Parts: sequence; structure tokens; C-alpha cells
Amino acid sequence: MKLISIQPSSIQFLKSLAKNNNRDWFNTNKEKYLAAQENLAQCVDYLILEMNKHDDIENESGKKSLFRIYNDVRFSKDKAPYNARFAFALSRSTKLRRGSYYLSIKPGNSFLACGFFGPNPNDLKLIRDQIAANPDALQKILKSKSIVKNFGALHGDKVATVPRGFDANQKGIELIRHKQFILRRQLNDAEVLSKDFLKQVNLLFKSQRPFLDYMSEILTTNLNGESIV
Repeated sequence: MKLISIQPSSIQFLKSLAKNNNRDWFNTNKEKYLAAQENLAQCVDYLILEMNKHDDIENESGKKSLFRIYNDVRFSKDKAPYNARFAFALSRSTKLRRGSYYLSIKPGNSFLACGFFGPNPNDLKLIRDQIAANPDALQKILKSKSIVKNFGALHGDKVATVPRGFDANQKGIELIRHKQFILRRQLNDAEVLSKDFLKQVNLLFKSQRPFLDYMSEILTTNLNGESIV
């Protein structure tokens, strides 16, 4: 396959947009935006192809996976019309494979993440009940060499105190307090512009598969190990 990478011109477009975040500038530079968008869409296409060699991704194309660059300013304090970043999410196929992958390209503040960004109440209860029943299983995965090296600790919002029905002193309570279960890695501009960036992103996503697979098992079986999907 032809070598695909994020082009310096795409990063330069985002830098210029951040300094000129208005409709007149954007419309004048629409061709530069379209070229940058196409570059990122090709990058996502490459990732979908590569990740399907070790996972099962439901996204059909890079262009459909990219988030809109236009800000929804109706309920936001930030009234800038554009979000000066390119971002996308990839979802795993079927009810048996849970979790998603995310990448945001923004000069000076790029990052990738994977996991569970907004579990619904039923899913959150399943996760918490399983952690309470066997906290060591998830802890062991999170403390594995590859996850610690590539992502550090588990990220995500937590409840301020203790979820209802759980004890503040029980084992695994810090994991139980999570409302999100996310592995995250910050990326610098040099990494983003490197020729093997997409290859490294694929390897990083692949390295945390035991985490997604274990969480998928939690969300598709009950405490007796019986399927619930």
C-alpha cells in the first residue's frame, strides 16, 4: 500500500484556522480545508484497513468517520465557528466487541484514546458489579507492561464520593468510582508528522486490546459467566 501520513500542510491549515477562526477566512481557504480533510480521510482509511487485521472495525470509510469541523455554538460558551482540529472515532463490530478508538489531531495538543467514554446506566452497573466481584482481574490488565508503558494509568471522570450500593472501604473502590474507562496518550507534533505515525497509532491501539476484550466480556456476560447478549 502507498505510504500514507499526515501532511505538514494539514497541520499548517489547523494552525492558520486557530488564528483566523472566522467564516470569511475559512471560505477563502476552503480548498486548503478540503485538501487537509482528504488527507485525514485517507489516513483513517489506512487505519481501518490495518486495524481490521487484528480487530473488527465497523466503520466503512475514513471520510464518514471524521467529526465535523464546524462548532455547534448554540449551547457553548465558545462561539468560534470552527473547531481547529481533525478527529475521528472507530467502533468495534457486533454486540460482543465493545469499546471504541479515538484520535484527535490538534497542533500542540494531539492525543489518542480508547475505551468507554459514556457508558449508559445499565452498562455502568454491569462494569461496577463485575469489578466489585473481582477487582484484581481489571487491575492486573491495567498494570501490564504494555498498558503502563503506552498509556500510564486509567483515565476518565469519576463520581465525587462513592456510587450507591458500594462501600468506600471495599477493594477496587477507585475503579468502581469511574464513570468513564479510558486509556489516553498525548502526542506531540513531531510524532504526528512522522512517516510511521499511523503505524505507531495502530500498534498503540493493538497493545491495549486485552483491556477492551476484558471490558467486552464484562458487558456481555453476567456474574455467573452466562451470555446476556
